[in-house]
Amino acid sequence: MEIGLVGKPNVGKSTFFSAATMAQAGIGNYPFTTRDPNRGVGYVRMKCPHTEFGVECNPRNSLCIDGTRYIPVEIIDVAGLVPDAHTGRGLGNKFLDDLRQARALIHIVDASGSTNEEGEVVGLKAHDPVQDIRFLEREITYWIKDLLFKDWRRLSRHVGLTGAKLETVIGEKLAGLGIREAHVHAALREVDMPESMMDWSEENLLELSAALQRISKPMIIAANKCDLVEEEECERLKKEAGSTTVIPVSADYELALRRAAEHGLVKYKPGDSDFEIIDPSKMNQAQIHALEKIREFLATHGSTGVQACLEKEVYDVLDLIVVYPVEDETHLTDHNGNVLPDAYLLPRGSTARDLAYKVHTDLGDNFIRAVDVRTKRVVGADHELQNNDIVKIISHR
Repeated sequence: MEIGLVGKPNVGKSTFFSAATMAQAGIGNYPFTTRDPNRGVGYVRMKCPHTEFGVECNPRNSLCIDGTRYIPVEIIDVAGLVPDAHTGRGLGNKFLDDLRQARALIHIVDASGSTNEEGEVVGLKAHDPVQDIRFLEREITYWIKDLLFKDWRRLSRHVGLTGAKLETVIGEKLAGLGIREAHVHAALREVDMPESMMDWSEENLLELSAALQRISKPMIIAANKCDLVEEEECERLKKEAGSTTVIPVSADYELALRRAAEHGLVKYKPGDSDFEIIDPSKMNQAQIHALEKIREFLATHGSTGVQACLEKEVYDVLDLIVVYPVEDETHLTDHNGNVLPDAYLLPRGSTARDLAYKVHTDLGDNFIRAVDVRTKRVVGADHELQNNDIVKIISHR
């Protein structure tokens, strides 16, 4: 599963990416700093079950820090998008291709209004960031519509002649974008379309594409550079975005805190609402002043917003849960004796068999039953998992 970082050039996407992953990305104050997609791993937090059972865990695919499990998610930072990118303008075609497999999007917006629609620096509040929210959704919608429209006659004739399911045909056409039949089915329920596909207009396809964008590439907005404007401006963005979630963010502050923590200057964990200066004597007055400005931002917003964006996307928008598979339900270990070794993110509603397949194909193919470790209850393949479950899978060897 990939989370895509999107937005126009020069809004701080690469800074957000670096802060979320601590990976090296090109960071510069000019358009199109990112030309090739940066890929990295960020983490979302969940209380680790080892604290509940009074044992020490040995994570393999994740991290555990002070009783908090950090579960990995893949993040892709792609080239900036400019208006009319769906026609190939700027790096549009490459941008859209890079986002094909992204399951959800975080739209990085310059809340300070200091960059225009092309990503050029124009001065604080010289540009209305609300325009950026609208144009990016429009570009992705047109991208989907254009793919459908250029082949629409053939698709509609195929449905008319064969009686094939409409959502199946459209889903197969858009499969390369990560759009599935279920997405098409849900989108068709949202829009009012003519009964016959042959009667659908370009405007009808545009309406359907907008619904597909919302469903297949759900998006939240990271209002970056909120440290440069008054809180009222961040609140205005929230109102203008309607139902789309807007989170105030300072990627610069998050990156500064993570680097300071890495160098032993402060005690800070991603998503914390405050930090501790370890030894003020090792810092100059300018550094201490900068940290106090960061602390003011944290006091106002609760965090820098970077971690909040990832967790909002994973837990609320994508509605994923965390599940821990083990082989020994008594000691919570795998076959090597590692305690609570793996944490997997699964869609809510996933079953015990789904978890088995997530661990290994053979485990799913040879599934017999599972055990809910907390209740000691034996459950079947269709048993629906709950968040933070610990499960033993039993299969034919």
